[in-house]
Amino acid sequence: MTTTTKSILVLHGYAQNAHILSKRLGALRKQCGKDVDMVFIDAPHVLQAEDLFGGASESNENVSEASTNEDPTLTPRGWFRAFADKTRAVGLDDSLILIRDVLKERTYDGVFGFSQGAAVAALLCALLENPESYPPFLIDGKSPHPPLKFCVAVAGLRIMDPLADVLFNPAYSTPTLHIIGKNDVIVTANRTQELIDVSSNKRIEEHDGGHFVPSKTPWRKFLAAYIRDPSADIPSPVLSELKPTSGTATPVAKARP
Repeated sequence: MTTTTKSILVLHGYAQNAHILSKRLGALRKQCGKDVDMVFIDAPHVLQAEDLFGGASESNENVSEASTNEDPTLTPRGWFRAFADKTRAVGLDDSLILIRDVLKERTYDGVFGFSQGAAVAALLCALLENPESYPPFLIDGKSPHPPLKFCVAVAGLRIMDPLADVLFNPAYSTPTLHIIGKNDVIVTANRTQELIDVSSNKRIEEHDGGHFVPSKTPWRKFLAAYIRDPSADIPSPVLSELKPTSGTATPVAKARP
């Protein structure tokens, strides 16, 4: 039987870039195998020191790794900058045009985003459901790509911008897996909930960690299975984590006679 390769567009987080996230997801890429093609792209905006260390930036989770080093693989990038009053996503237009040009080159099955990349991934799904809402996204009056089959949003948040208000009114319907870190202090639970609230076809999974893509074996297997078939009945990775590994269960003490 021939296995169809799944193509997944991957959007990195704020102050990351394609190289950094690809490296961090190495174990997941290996778990997915050759039948999943994960395509990592760079956000268009190169961040400066003031974007990383102060003010209105979305999050600074990668400042130590993605510095302003001359090495392009370490160049910190972002999809947008949150406006001071949180009513606009500055630079979002440029990112959507970049993604439009990526999408017109080939067909993708789904999108995987982390943090700010997850916010853009969800917005992209909504935009592909209703592309006429943003005419600059169209090519010769037509959408550059059909609606995506699924979205994986890790540590996602809702973009605050007039375009997002239109696209998320009242919700978008692309099947979306929302992954939340219970101890995430960068994208907190209430911010993630704002995105969940506008996702009408959702699955929610929580891990015990913070602001990262969970990479323990149960999570890698779960994510790989979801990417291969989002409609399958895949057990929660949390259940797998709770099961004792063979030979490691603590023996029950017997009562003395």
